[in-house]
Amino acid sequence: MDRTAQLIARPAECTAVYDPTTSAGSLHLRAIEVLDGNWTGTSTVPSRGLYPHQWSWDSAFIAIGLRHVSPRRAQTELETLLDAQWGDGRIPHIVFNPSVPLDAYFPSPDFWRSGTAGRAAGAPRTVQTSGIVQPPVHALAAWLVHRADPGLSRARGFLARVYPRLAAWHRYLLHRRDLGGGGLVSVVHPWEQGMDNAPSWDAPLARIAPAPARSFRRADLAHGAPEDRPTDLDYGRYVRLATDYRDGEYADGRAGFAVEDPAFNALLIASEHALARIAQELGATGTARHARAQRLTAALVDRLWDPAEGLFLCRDLRGGGLIRERGVSGLVPLLLPGLSREIVSALVGTLRGPHFGMGAATRLVPSYDLLGEAFDPHRYWRGPAWFNTSWLVERGLRLHGERAHADALRAAVLDVSDTSDFAEYVDPYTGDACGATGFSWTAALTLDLLHDTHDTHGTDNRHDKHHRPYDTRHLPHGTGFDRADSSFKGGDRG
Repeated sequence: MDRTAQLIARPAECTAVYDPTTSAGSLHLRAIEVLDGNWTGTSTVPSRGLYPHQWSWDSAFIAIGLRHVSPRRAQTELETLLDAQWGDGRIPHIVFNPSVPLDAYFPSPDFWRSGTAGRAAGAPRTVQTSGIVQPPVHALAAWLVHRADPGLSRARGFLARVYPRLAAWHRYLLHRRDLGGGGLVSVVHPWEQGMDNAPSWDAPLARIAPAPARSFRRADLAHGAPEDRPTDLDYGRYVRLATDYRDGEYADGRAGFAVEDPAFNALLIASEHALARIAQELGATGTARHARAQRLTAALVDRLWDPAEGLFLCRDLRGGGLIRERGVSGLVPLLLPGLSREIVSALVGTLRGPHFGMGAATRLVPSYDLLGEAFDPHRYWRGPAWFNTSWLVERGLRLHGERAHADALRAAVLDVSDTSDFAEYVDPYTGDACGATGFSWTAALTLDLLHDTHDTHGTDNRHDKHHRPYDTRHLPHGTGFDRADSSFKGGDRG
């Protein structure tokens, strides 16, 4: 039996409410093969060639998909990431694989210097990481992973072990990153928000003096045309921000770049609701966390909602106002249960209107305004559609009863994932593949939609005694494997 067959095998007594075909060539099986091929033994790389380390929010999305085929592996994915957490609570955006050569990816561990520059902030001594963060999807992922197999989770003490770490992560964000004083979290680098070179960052970045071109190398250009990647000028500014943050020993509040982003904060709120459910599972009430999530939702509406645009916008704390760029980040708050019907209706209208074109011009949700001056259907985060953001919007539509729109977007995601060979991102009009193929979060979220139980509130519509997903805990040791691969190269995700 090969490794993929082992991964999807189940004991005879296990039953599942949804049993998609695993015939050769099926979308389900091919998605599993992508995740199996990108598995290192303890975590999953986004892409073997382009991104050879562990990325923070990638691993959260990957765990959400993995829970359907191996809850144990999904738990391990999150546990490996949390093992690299800093003493101050931050979860770094990259955990570096020490077996990957330093020159295979930039910025590499010797750039971030977490062991020395991060010492005051409690960087771990046993692993090298970056010093910035990524969106906090992790508590939501942990709760969904638990619900996939509560018996296994309880037997392993999964939630009891991850809850204190997730709580510390949220404390760090809420206490150290409320740089605007209005209750919302700020990002201090575009790479932290995950949408690296979105047009929303253009104005805040314009104030940053770029690092000299000779001071860094761009490994990402070995994998794509320069016209599809961030410009050299933008990249120089990314490097300058990261260098200054590192040289300041990763202390918060000093950066010339500080932006309140709607997607980052919406994911924190969704994860606060998930942490409340985890607390309840562990015997606490969870009331305080639900209340905090409600207060954060009110702050999000108060500070970032623009009724005239029908969209949430970013706030530039150093420039003093909302950034007038329409991006998919402004649609992600659809995830939140506390939004008014008026706001939900406006967001759905914006999604389906001329700026995003869902249901008419575009196949998946574009990352940027189709009518914006900076729109480019192929340039990284300046127009292409990404599977994780479409998955988040689909989840939000379903939560708020927009079933027809959610069903249509789900069908489109599955179709484009299939035809694009699980691409990193795609042309929003045609669905043509861009970036890497065999991309892990695309495969993982495809699996999640194939196993869709309409679990929009972070709970499962399945009873524990009836649902036992595909699992590997009864399989021989070694189902998760290390694969030697000499094709490691660098990307441009920081």
